[in-house]
This record gives sequence, structure tokens and C-alpha cells, in this order.
Amino acid sequence: MMFRTKMAPETGMLFPMSPPREAGFWMENTLIPLDLVFIGADRKVRNIAAEAVPHSRATLSSIGPVAAVLELKGGEAARIGLKPGDKVDW
Repeated sequence: MMFRTKMAPETGMLFPMSPPREAGFWMENTLIPLDLVFIGADRKVRNIAAEAVPHSRATLSSIGPVAAVLELKGGEAARIGLKPGDKVDW
């Protein structure tokens, strides 16, 4: 989502990780707030970095190894009630 100025609700970008591993993202070149959803190999949400701050160089990390990271528009995870432990399919 780098350099984008807007993002539609109910859309996202999935980053598969094979094999599953610990993941860290930053927002340096991202212009809009995002929710980063870290998803384990069991396809359950491990943790969510909500409303990640644009332009930040702070590392947003998974709690343990993940099979994918889903980027959503900032606030979207809360809007749909997504929380750790929920199952995600793709």
C-alpha cells in the first residue's frame, strides 16, 4: 500500500509467507493509516497492529510466526469486529 492516497473499505492486500515466519512491517512510505493483521499457519489472527501511523519507521511485528499478513484500511479491523483468534480464509 506504499504511496497510495486512499483505500476502499472492504479491500486489502495479502502478503503470504511460506514458510511461516516472524514478520515485521513499517509505514515509512505509506501515506494512509493501515491495520496490519498477522495470521498464523492455522489461519487464525495472532495479533493486529491497528491504525498504523503513516510515515512511521517503527517496526510493527507479529507475535510469533505467521503464514500471512493482511493490510486493511486503518480502522477496518475494528469496524468488522476482527480480533485475535478469529479465523481468516483466503
